[in-house]
Amino acid sequence: MAQSLFLVNIFLFFLAVLLLYHFSNIFRYCFKICFLKGWILMWSFFLLPVLALRGRNVANMRVLRFIILPLKLFYGIKINVQGVTNLNLKGPYVVISNLQCSMDLLGEFVDLLQCTLFVKKEVLYMLTVGVVLWLCGFIFIDHEKEAEAVEIISATGDTMLQDNLRIWAFSEGHRTGESTLEPLQREAVHLAVKAQVPIIPVVMSSYKPFFNMKTNKFISGDITIKILPPVKTEGLSSGDIPDLTDRVWGTILSNFHELSGEGGGATG
Repeated sequence: MAQSLFLVNIFLFFLAVLLLYHFSNIFRYCFKICFLKGWILMWSFFLLPVLALRGRNVANMRVLRFIILPLKLFYGIKINVQGVTNLNLKGPYVVISNLQCSMDLLGEFVDLLQCTLFVKKEVLYMLTVGVVLWLCGFIFIDHEKEAEAVEIISATGDTMLQDNLRIWAFSEGHRTGESTLEPLQREAVHLAVKAQVPIIPVVMSSYKPFFNMKTNKFISGDITIKILPPVKTEGLSSGDIPDLTDRVWGTILSNFHELSGEGGGATG
C-alpha cells in the first residue's frame, strides 16, 4: 500500500511538472535556467578528474564543447553562422564578441576548438566549474586591478605567439541580463596590440525574440553569429588602443543592430 502511494505521488509530481512547464511561462523559464546551470555543474563534477589527469591544456576545450552543444537541442536553438572563412588564419588572433546572457555559451562553443576564453576572475571561484575552466586554459582577469591585468595580458601575449593560441574575449565587462550591449573593455584590444595579432569581431544577434528575463520568456529561436573580417594591429602601439577600441566597438555595435533588426542607436 505504501509503495503504491509512493508511486502515485511520483506520478502526480511529474504530471504537475509537465503541466506547469506547458502552461506557466515563469515555471518554464526558471526550469530552463536551472537546467542550464545544473547541467554545467553536474558535468563539471564528472569532467574534473578526467581533465585533471590531462592537466591545464587548451585541447580540453574539445571536451567542454562536447557537453555544451547538446543544450542547443534541448532549448531548440538554431545557430546560423556567417563569415566562417574569416577565421581561416594561420597565426594567433583575438576574437572579440558581444556578451548578452548565459545563452552566449551556445554561440561561444560553435567553433572554439583552437580558442580559449578571456573571462573575469570571479568565474574561477565557481566551485568545480571554475576549476574545469582553468584546466581548459581559460584566462582569468580582474578588471578592478589594472596592474595585475596588465601583467596577465603581457604574459598571455607571449603565450599566444609561442603556442599559436587564439583568445576569445567579450565586448562587455559583465553580463547585463538582457540583450543589450555595453562599451568595449580595452583589455582584449590591449592584448592584440601587445602581441601584434589581428582582432576578429564576432557579433551575436539579439536574443530578445526568444529570451527575456523581465518577461520570463524562454522559447526556441534562432541566433545569428556573424564573423567579421580581421582588424590588423601590426605597427600599432599602446597610444593607438583608444581609437582602435572605438573602431572595433563601432563595428560590433552597428552589426549587432543590423542582425537584430534594430535601430542604430547605442543601447548601453
